[in-house]
Amino acid sequence: MKKWIGSILLILFVQLSFGAYLLVPMDHKQQNHLKAYGLAYWIIEKGTEVKWLLNYRGGSFLVPLSEQVRGEASLRGVTTETLADARANSILGDIARPDKNMDAVSMNKAPKIAVYSPPNKQPWDDAVTLVLTYSDIPYDVIYDQEIIDGKLKEYDWLHLHHEDFTGQFGKFYQNYQHMPWYQEEVRVNKAVATKNGFKKVSEMKRFVSKQIKGYITQGGFLFAMCAATDTYDIALSAHHTDICESMYDGDPADHHAQDKLDYKNTLAFRDFKIVKNPLEYEFSDIDVSTTRKVRQEQDFFSLFDFSAKWDPVPTMLTQNHEKLIKGFMGQTTAFKRSLLKPDVLVMGENKAAGEARYIHGDLGKGFWTFYGGHDPEDYRHLVGDPPTQLDLHPNSPGYRLILNNILFPAAKKKKLKT
Repeated sequence: MKKWIGSILLILFVQLSFGAYLLVPMDHKQQNHLKAYGLAYWIIEKGTEVKWLLNYRGGSFLVPLSEQVRGEASLRGVTTETLADARANSILGDIARPDKNMDAVSMNKAPKIAVYSPPNKQPWDDAVTLVLTYSDIPYDVIYDQEIIDGKLKEYDWLHLHHEDFTGQFGKFYQNYQHMPWYQEEVRVNKAVATKNGFKKVSEMKRFVSKQIKGYITQGGFLFAMCAATDTYDIALSAHHTDICESMYDGDPADHHAQDKLDYKNTLAFRDFKIVKNPLEYEFSDIDVSTTRKVRQEQDFFSLFDFSAKWDPVPTMLTQNHEKLIKGFMGQTTAFKRSLLKPDVLVMGENKAAGEARYIHGDLGKGFWTFYGGHDPEDYRHLVGDPPTQLDLHPNSPGYRLILNNILFPAAKKKKLKT
């Protein structure tokens, strides 16, 4: 009995002495990439530092060894590897070498996350809320009223649900004006606008867009997908003119609206032409959905490589176990590259088609990222389609790009600007 107890104690001593770290690999050995992000968030939330090993095995995470973390990883189905202290230090030393395009970024503060979304939407209506829920990363849902009330400053990271910031209700009027969900969306938005003293929903959306821009300037992190990308910039450009026809706001659009657009006020796009037809399911020529000639089996976009030590921001945002990502459609699928502002950073593109798919920029103290398409694992998502089951896609490279943005604000701020 004494020998048996002694052997157990020796094993525990060896584990504590030589198994000082847990590595969460993010290469092809990881059985659930998406839940690995949730594990990293949970560890940070518990007050423990996580090192994000940029360009090391797909952007792996390194954390101090504890049985609590190892148990949590097992419950979530996340692959981990136990490393001796010497091995972990060897990896960090190798990453630090100037000739290696790798870096280790410390993450110490779990970002407080807000999703800008109508309160009646379900998590599966949006890829970001879907993956946040699947990964067990907590978030709050806010909408126009909360932003008007000044609550945006309480959050570190904001996602824009597939919102139409132009006030044209997604331009769904032609096909869905008689549907209860569309009528409810119009009713809710008009009620909030009236309550807050706005004559039109479009005026309220422009005000909200301006508040979000101020949030970025003061250090906020903005992430938007699908129609929330181009409609947000269109709304910023139209801050001095009416681009909505009467079925949307009760009076005609300004006939000279195109000439009055202010491209200096936008984040990402310039010189675009708005679609004036109120019944056409498109907002502007920024989006390529109706003009692209890319077949589904050939629809991919490639991620760019960046210098981990000199460009940590885009390096973090492009961490992945794949460099070629499956394309997917949306109301806004991808962005016409010729309409990007010169200072916009393209992180993912379909070069042959002239499409930018994944773009990034900074404004004041903050950052923004736009990602085209609706759902990375549903090629052509239509209204009323069943939700994507992420249990079938735990290693989705397309969803990983979303989760990179969620962890991005957790990194030490001194590492973000170069």
